[in-house]
Amino acid sequence: MKFGDGVEAAAHCAALLAGLEDDATIPGFALAEEFGLSPSYLLKHLKALTAAGILQSVSGPSGGYRLAKPAERISLLDIVLAVEGSQPAFRCCEIRQRGPSRLPASAYVKPCGINMAMLRAEKAWRAALAAERLSDIVAGFQADGDPRAVAASQSFIMRHRRPQKPAAARQP
Repeated sequence: MKFGDGVEAAAHCAALLAGLEDDATIPGFALAEEFGLSPSYLLKHLKALTAAGILQSVSGPSGGYRLAKPAERISLLDIVLAVEGSQPAFRCCEIRQRGPSRLPASAYVKPCGINMAMLRAEKAWRAALAAERLSDIVAGFQADGDPRAVAASQSFIMRHRRPQKPAAARQP
């Protein structure tokens, strides 16, 4: 199984945004710069996370991104599916029924054993990713990460966070 680079970018952005307090946001361009990514490339993935309900996008001059729900309710599988889509990684094309040695369709009433094995493996990795919570990953990084990396992450959040007005103050 090979995931695109967008999965890594999306997961790191979500982990950084999990460090925000209140309703603050971080602009997409700052996240792109932090990870050395093209803003247009990263924005595509941030939009996918937003469409999946993982992130919330706040528009305006002090807007940006924040988690749409608590980090405890976001799994790595949520992030992978938002970026990569929900289609199975392996798609059986029934090539056993092609070529000069193929038999009549009645010879293939049982499902393809290779397809069944691949689907079992996919079910297992999806379950493993579903069990991995963003909050646990962030807590593990804060507890076991190199103190310099933890401090750099916290410094980034403090430099780029954009506080938002409380909802009551935004209403006319």
